[in-house]
Amino acid sequence: MLKQERYRLFVEYFSEHNPNPVTELHYTNPYELLVAVILSAQCTDKRINQVTPALFDRFPTPESLALSTAEEVFTYIRSVSYPNNKAKHLVGMAQMLIGEFGGVVPSDLNQLQKMPGVGRKTANVIASVIYDIPAMAVDTHVFRVANRIGLTSKATTPLAVEKQLIKYLPKHTIAIAHHWLILHGRYICVARNPKCDICPLTGFCKYYEKVRTSPKPSPKERA
Repeated sequence: MLKQERYRLFVEYFSEHNPNPVTELHYTNPYELLVAVILSAQCTDKRINQVTPALFDRFPTPESLALSTAEEVFTYIRSVSYPNNKAKHLVGMAQMLIGEFGGVVPSDLNQLQKMPGVGRKTANVIASVIYDIPAMAVDTHVFRVANRIGLTSKATTPLAVEKQLIKYLPKHTIAIAHHWLILHGRYICVARNPKCDICPLTGFCKYYEKVRTSPKPSPKERA
C-alpha cells in the first residue's frame, strides 16, 4: 500500500469517527494550558489534571505565578515527574511571559520556545490547540503510532516524524491529527501489547500486516 493511501484512509476514518478531538488536559485559558503542558512532560494527563486545580487556584494568573518561588510551586506539584525542575520552569516561564510578552501567550513557535520549560513539542501544542495553527506536536504516542501504522518511515527522531506528518497530512487536519494519534496510542495502540484485536485501523496498518503474516512459533519454540 502506498503511503498516500494510508494517509487517506487514516484521515477518512478519524474525520468520520472523531471529527473534533480535544486535549484531555483541563484548562480554561491559554496560560493554564501552557502550565499544564509544561507539567505533562513525561507524566500522564490524568496526574496533571489532579494537580492543576489547586495550582490554578493559588496562581490564577501569570502575574501571581511570576511573583512566587520555585519552592512554593513545588509544594503543589510534588507528585508529578521532575517536580523540582518543573517548579523552576513554571516560575521562569511566568516571569518571561509577563516581562517579554505582556502576559499574553504568544502564537509564534520561536517565541514560545524562548520560555523556560517550553520545547518544540510544547510550543506545537499551544500553537495548534490555542491558535489552530497547523503544527504537529510529537510525543511518545504520536511517535509510536505514526511509525507503527506506516504514516512515517525511517523516522528515528520526533522532528523527523513531525516533518513527514506535516508533509503528507492535509493542512486542515494537522492540528487535530495530533490528537487522533495521541488518543489512539493512549487507549488502543499502547506501547506494550497493542490492542490489535479491537483496532479499527488494521486494514491499513503496517505493524498489523507484519504481525498477521509472521510465522507462528512451534510448540517447541514456545516452550
